[in-house]
Amino acid sequence: MKQLKRLLFSLFVAVSFVGTITPLMAKDSPALDLARQLNQAFVEVADKVSPAVVVITVTQKASARDADQSDESWWDAVPKEFRRYFEDRGQQQQPRGNNRQRRFQHPPPTGRGSGIVISEDGYILTNNHVVENADKIKVRFKDSKEYDAEVKGTDPESDIAVIKIKKVSGLIPAKLGDSDKTHVGEFAIAIGAPFDLSYSVTVGHVSAKGRSFEGYGEGYADQDFIQTDASINPGNSGGPLVNLYGEVIGINAMIRGMNTGIGFAVPINLAKRVKDHLISEGKFVRSWIGVRIGELANDQEFKNLVPDLEDGVIIHQVEPNGPAAKSDLKPSDVVVAVDGKPVKTARQLKDEISTKHVGQTVTLDVVRGTKHVPVKIKTEALPGEEGLTKTTRQSSSGEVESSSYGLTVKSLTKDLADQFGVEMTSGVIVTAVEQNSPADQKGIKPGDIITEINHKTVSNPKQFTDAVKGTGSKRGMIVNLISNGSSKFVVLKESGE
Repeated sequence: MKQLKRLLFSLFVAVSFVGTITPLMAKDSPALDLARQLNQAFVEVADKVSPAVVVITVTQKASARDADQSDESWWDAVPKEFRRYFEDRGQQQQPRGNNRQRRFQHPPPTGRGSGIVISEDGYILTNNHVVENADKIKVRFKDSKEYDAEVKGTDPESDIAVIKIKKVSGLIPAKLGDSDKTHVGEFAIAIGAPFDLSYSVTVGHVSAKGRSFEGYGEGYADQDFIQTDASINPGNSGGPLVNLYGEVIGINAMIRGMNTGIGFAVPINLAKRVKDHLISEGKFVRSWIGVRIGELANDQEFKNLVPDLEDGVIIHQVEPNGPAAKSDLKPSDVVVAVDGKPVKTARQLKDEISTKHVGQTVTLDVVRGTKHVPVKIKTEALPGEEGLTKTTRQSSSGEVESSSYGLTVKSLTKDLADQFGVEMTSGVIVTAVEQNSPADQKGIKPGDIITEINHKTVSNPKQFTDAVKGTGSKRGMIVNLISNGSSKFVVLKESGE
């Protein structure tokens, strides 16, 4: 009996001990609990956004150019990393043989991308390149329902397009976020149909903002891409890049190389501005004022001349015959606000102007020297590249002659105007520039007309000489001039300064 009691007591102690330590052993560490919460956040974002994501299948319009292209040239244009993909698609395979043309009689008739529902009645946001030259468009939802759609508007410059599902209602649109508030380093989730793999979800981060690519393709005037390392591949185009709140912060648009972890999305704020015009007008006509600009923060040389100004947009050049040429705006002016809204970067100024209605008068708050000057400009429609280049012409060159800044000027006469092919105006004409001089390094050339020095009018050589002597600063001087018909300015310093 005593032995039985001892056994029961031992068992009680053991059970009590186990009961005490089990909760301690079973309790997760804070790190693991946090990981589970983050994991659940990704799951919830995918569940929340995916119903508003669609797979877009496009049948392209036949063209004479396509008909003339040989099958061989089409195959050669396919990147190597994609060739297996095309070979493995049964519907595009032909009986095998040594002749590649026997296997591929025609280029694939369809293209595929992604899109985002933005309204209950079927408006969908996507990339322009997804639906470009579309003959027929099919839209498929996650529940496998399919609809026909039509293009409502396209904008190649921003690579944004809007399509519309016919006769539908009650759709759940995606929530569009604010890409200006997106921070580098935060999580980013891409949803789309890469390589026909519908509703693929990839996770990464916002790697950078404000990316642009000089000379990239055609269009992309609004280059301001969000860079992400969330995996993006062909088929993701037009799909959303979202944050942890399930808000769309970008439209996935392109990649740099395969499997590089470098993808790019059009910021949703730009897409929102463009889509409203595409829905109402079918196109987005940008306004412009005809200037070439730069940021004060990036021009330390000029910033030294305006020490009291921290931010702003410098007017480097005024295009001839453009809207600004008809106003009081001058090269070397610094724009700090548009219609009362502060602007600190070139992108902000472009955005403010481009979204104004064509013909609308805007008021620029300009800092000129030490004064704040309001300048009114009536906007015009942004011309094509042809329209921009027609206004330029080449001037002749002159002999080299030395001076303190490496240039020689004369009064502008009718004979000199005819000789250099310039218009008669108030100013002095540059007749010679010394090679490798400060003037030469700043791009000043014979035929340029200097109109101001440090905001003081110059109409003859004496005024020019007096203005140069009166600068009284080793930091340089602001030279306003007309070059190739365009007004611009440079900061000019003597050699050795």
